[in-house]
Amino acid sequence: MRGLRRLGKWTRAAVTGLGCGLLNGLFGAGGGMAAVPLLRAGGLRRREAHATSLAVMLPLAAVSAAAYLAQGAVSLAEAAPYLPGGFLGACAGALLMKRIPPGVLRRVFGALLIFAGARLLLR
Repeated sequence: MRGLRRLGKWTRAAVTGLGCGLLNGLFGAGGGMAAVPLLRAGGLRRREAHATSLAVMLPLAAVSAAAYLAQGAVSLAEAAPYLPGGFLGACAGALLMKRIPPGVLRRVFGALLIFAGARLLLR
């Protein structure tokens, strides 16, 4: 990750975007999980990395969703019931992030990564 800091700003951004986009296309919105550590390695502070990750993921998720819709892999009717709760959760999370101390945010994010990784390995 230190090598990422040696690259120019635009090269770091392109490499980070490529990695996040690839993961997002492969795993759904999984690119957001990788974006935060990649953005941190690129020099952003923790809160900036979380916020930037969210801003980057919206267009990437839209492109991935469009590709999956075009392939017939997802139905809007099946996705619709999840949208209101997801919208409310995203708003609540964005508001809470301002109030959560950076150390707690780091630990919660780390625990989520460990949990997600363990689920993937044990399935």
